[in-house]
Amino acid sequence: MKKGDSNPVPPEIQAEIDALDASQEPIRTDLIPEAAGDWSRARRGVFYRPLKQQITLSLDADLIDWFKTQATQEEGYQTSINRVLREYVETRAKKQNPLKIE
Repeated sequence: MKKGDSNPVPPEIQAEIDALDASQEPIRTDLIPEAAGDWSRARRGVFYRPLKQQITLSLDADLIDWFKTQATQEEGYQTSINRVLREYVETRAKKQNPLKIE
């Protein structure tokens, strides 16, 4: 990053940062346990799989309006659409195949 690319920190905030920094004791690294095993070949994110996939979906305007009017703080309209689709698919799958969809 080039010098001057970021916004300067206001003096009052910098004073708070300096006060917090000055009050902290040095970190005692001797109290941190050593990592077990060899981590030299470790890779991040290998086992993570998102549960949802973002897509673009065209729906009738009246359906979207209805779901939006039914939305609550706990469940937004997109979550409601997802829930209704899941219930439909699980119901159909039970009729067509005795194995449950996970």
